[in-house]
Amino acid sequence: MTDRTSDIPDSADSTDSTPLAPALGADQLEALEDILEDLRTRSEEVPQWEFCDGFLTALVCSRRAIAPGEYLPMLLGDGEPAEVAEGQPLPLLAMFADAAQQAQFLELWMLRWNEVVQALDTPVERLDDERTFEPEVMDMRGAIASLPEAERAEMAGQDIPSFAQVWALGFMFAVENWPEDWELPRDKEVAGWLDEALDAIVALTEDDTGKPEVCMYSEDGEPSTSNARVEAFGAAIWAVYDLRQLWKSLGPRIESVRKAPAPGRNDPCSCGSGKKYKKCCGA
Repeated sequence: MTDRTSDIPDSADSTDSTPLAPALGADQLEALEDILEDLRTRSEEVPQWEFCDGFLTALVCSRRAIAPGEYLPMLLGDGEPAEVAEGQPLPLLAMFADAAQQAQFLELWMLRWNEVVQALDTPVERLDDERTFEPEVMDMRGAIASLPEAERAEMAGQDIPSFAQVWALGFMFAVENWPEDWELPRDKEVAGWLDEALDAIVALTEDDTGKPEVCMYSEDGEPSTSNARVEAFGAAIWAVYDLRQLWKSLGPRIESVRKAPAPGRNDPCSCGSGKKYKKCCGA
């Protein structure tokens, strides 16, 4: 794929005047978290928003347009797709408390969806371009290191995810649950590009075991993330661009049509006449 500058964005510096899609504000993110927290009162397996954002990003990149009735139960419910008649609206899904909650979640979800789509479809050459796609990621280790000592002590011994690890796990959760839509094509060169891009995201699912050198939570925070991890994060962002563009260029999968083998000339004709094929339909 093309070479790009992999600097992680610190400040926006772009002269392009293309209007940006509305982004999720702090109040909207809080509303999403509140909905997810409510869903967790009925199912402990409902993930946090960072995981959801990785899952959403994978769906945006997927070769096939997967419908909400198929992916929401996989993300938030029991995995069983909702039955939705063609042209009909999505029915109330079991995980939501009521239709109003479902509608609010979908409105916020689609706001983020459209933001991701526009970012990935806008050509950029640097990660510090304000139009560049930004995953919703947390530096939990940095956040905990910034807490007062007494509160940090309460977290001692807990398994704290690395920077962007939860997001990458959400992305790969979608890939793993729709393997046919992520199956590598026969073209070896394109398959190599896709495989390399997925490897860049898989790398973020691993724990950051490098020496903490920077804090992604705050500029003056205690180091919590290795420089290698920051570089891997940049590579994963470019990988998302590659996956989006490669699958768009390939288009939806074409299902091969399997024809039944033609009957032999002396076989009974398939029309049911009782005659041999050569003396009936094969005449």
